[in-house]
Amino acid sequence: MAGNTETTKRRLLDSARVEFSSYGIAGARVNRIAERAGVNKERIYGHFESKEGLFRAVIAEAMSELVREVRPGEGSVGDYVGRIFDYHRNDPTLLRLLVFEGLQDGHLGTADVSGRAPWYAQAAKSLTAAAGGSEKDSGLLLLTLIGLGAWPMVMPQLSRLCLEASGEETDLSALRDFIVTFAEQATGGLRT
Repeated sequence: MAGNTETTKRRLLDSARVEFSSYGIAGARVNRIAERAGVNKERIYGHFESKEGLFRAVIAEAMSELVREVRPGEGSVGDYVGRIFDYHRNDPTLLRLLVFEGLQDGHLGTADVSGRAPWYAQAAKSLTAAAGGSEKDSGLLLLTLIGLGAWPMVMPQLSRLCLEASGEETDLSALRDFIVTFAEQATGGLRT
């Protein structure tokens, strides 16, 4: 199908996001991506060189969206955890992509991970400044806060089971409030 290059690329990215977040990189099929996008599968290779290149582009775009929405360095530690929670509750796509990436590439991750390092370094730096601690400690704190905010959406079945076990409704609002308060209390209300 004829169309301009940017429109084709956009349709491929949108289609690939659905495919990769549903099946991971190993289970994704370029035929399905191209069909959903309404283009010839050769356009994937023309724009992204490979299925892996397309996967990296999808994750990079999803990470850019996270960076715009979550904004570390604004508000308290609890506010930060709340923004992480809200972001992933509203759209778990990035989490799914990251889980599939981890399953595919294990601890080493993909070559693109280094492209994400500056964002995490800046977020850790914000925590270091707030906590007055070492950069190593703030990296540990950052990982813990991301885990608090994101884990309920990574494992929704576990979240549901735990909430039901404690007599809570499966509405995640109470869980969000608990996590935000927990983060505030655990860190002494540090500003990020």
